[in-house]
Amino acid sequence: MSHHLNAEDPEPADRVPAGPLFVPVRSGPAGCTARLFRTPLGGRTAVAFTSPQRLAAALGGGQPWVRLSEPALRALADPVGATALTVDPRYVPDAPRSPHLRAA
Repeated sequence: MSHHLNAEDPEPADRVPAGPLFVPVRSGPAGCTARLFRTPLGGRTAVAFTSPQRLAAALGGGQPWVRLSEPALRALADPVGATALTVDPRYVPDAPRSPHLRAA
């Protein structure tokens, strides 16, 4: 099924960010891996930003990142259960410091 735009459509059929996204990563045994986070309800979500400044404002200037397209990020996150994508969150909480809490 294809989506068509015309002058009578109130908004585009799909809301996707334009251009590559800035995706926070962490080091892992096989190289870098996209960081996954939890939503307020506990679901897993991939997080991306539309600029390195927005990423630094949310996660700090030392956060490593890579540029990925939205479909590429979804393809990486989906197999591990992160079907949601959050773009430009204003606040990202610190990783839990308690040994009883685990990161996503």
